[in-house]
Amino acid sequence: MMKFSVDIWLRGTNHATTETIAPVEREPRDWTDVDVADVLTGMLRALERAKHPDADAGRPVTMRGFSWIVNPFEGGGVVIALELSLGAVVGGPFDIPERDLSLAIERVMSAGRSSAESIH
Repeated sequence: MMKFSVDIWLRGTNHATTETIAPVEREPRDWTDVDVADVLTGMLRALERAKHPDADAGRPVTMRGFSWIVNPFEGGGVVIALELSLGAVVGGPFDIPERDLSLAIERVMSAGRSSAESIH
């Protein structure tokens, strides 16, 4: 499993926490859209656990209701930042071109708009 860190900030708090998650097996340059969806889901679930530690780990997730951006990371690679009313989560860095990851996230977000369930 590929592990990466996520920094989590909950709205209304003055500090961030860091968690390591491993939602996919492949390295970023080999990610499929399913892998990208799994990365985003893993990040959203990490944010949910930070706010609600007893939440159902298998609760359905939809790809709507949050803002996202892919940014270059100063040490190389890119990070994914998600912002929700609950707070924000930043994951990475990932060794993948910014444009490739952004396009994949756009496809995943478009495909997820029709789902009716959400964790937030």
